[in-house]
Amino acid sequence: MNYRETFPVIDRHTWLNHAAISPWPAAVGAAMRGFVEQNVAHGPLGYPKWLDTEQRLRKRGADLLGAAEDDLALVKNTSEGLSLIAAGLDWQPGDALVCCSGDFPSNLMPWHQLVPDFVDVREVPFDDRDPETGLIDSLSDDVRLLAVSSVRYDSGVRLDLDRLGRAAHEIGALVVVDAIQHLGALPLDVATAPVDFVVGGSHKWLLAPEGLALFWSRPSARNRLRTMQTGWRMWPDMFNFERSDWTRPESARRFEPGTLNMAGIHGLEASLELLQGIDPETRAGQLLDRTGWLIDGLERMPGVDIVTPVERGRRAGIVCFVPAGLDPDAVLKQLASRSIFAARRGRSVRLSPNFYTPEDQIARALEVIGGIIAHGAT
Repeated sequence: MNYRETFPVIDRHTWLNHAAISPWPAAVGAAMRGFVEQNVAHGPLGYPKWLDTEQRLRKRGADLLGAAEDDLALVKNTSEGLSLIAAGLDWQPGDALVCCSGDFPSNLMPWHQLVPDFVDVREVPFDDRDPETGLIDSLSDDVRLLAVSSVRYDSGVRLDLDRLGRAAHEIGALVVVDAIQHLGALPLDVATAPVDFVVGGSHKWLLAPEGLALFWSRPSARNRLRTMQTGWRMWPDMFNFERSDWTRPESARRFEPGTLNMAGIHGLEASLELLQGIDPETRAGQLLDRTGWLIDGLERMPGVDIVTPVERGRRAGIVCFVPAGLDPDAVLKQLASRSIFAARRGRSVRLSPNFYTPEDQIARALEVIGGIIAHGAT
């Protein structure tokens, strides 16, 4: 695969901000243009083919996760999926849940705002060096749910889902994973991972438009959720408007009440086709190589505090560093002036390359950062 042809952004920018929003691959742009142009010229006459694209997306999404198609729903975003869980679970008086302090708001707000007032919400401080121990120590017999992000947005720390999931399942707690910084970056196999819900949006490492998320649920866990929204599109035979039995379907389609983001479906289907054309372990290895190069280079810069773990098994696509007493916003401004794009999270500059990021772009970014550190940001 010719990465420069596949990812046109390479010839325009050094994009180290995939953890925010990713540029689209050429194939995604082509799929989106085709959908738009067909609508302009012919309206919805292509709707049957659009549904074929939707079905291909469902299969690709299930394959990405090692899941059955019936266990995967297409929702609007990560926040919606997490909210459906928080609001819908069969909470009982005396229940507790465990979540992580400082997590992204989408994985905090539902647990504080959508669960019944009688639920004890335990927000555990996050230890970048050993996050699992504190979370496991907070699990007691009254805990019904553990909510984590498999990769932290603000540090790049990758959690040990096997360790956490086993501990939670030992006490009968469900495990909810916000995987938006994981899906597309590293493999995640729900057939073997001890987790019950996984939600991840399309616009970061899945390289697709905003407005869609993959929402996987284990059947036994899904059946513990009350129906929070309903509509005509929940059933596979959705055009049977005269049905007499409106009992909710057993499949995850119960989370899809109405019309879906069909433009986004075309984009995400094209992106997953591209990603699944490359061995997932190869993609993951290339990404970890690139975050490793960044860490190696930053370690040689005086005064730089690297937040992200050095260990390969403890990180994914994010490298965060505190820039030697400099204002992170000033550092980002200097980088942007050289067409190098990153982000600020807290006190840190966050760099997030992807598997296709050229090695020479990583080297140039490190050279520019080194110059900023040496001479100060203005």
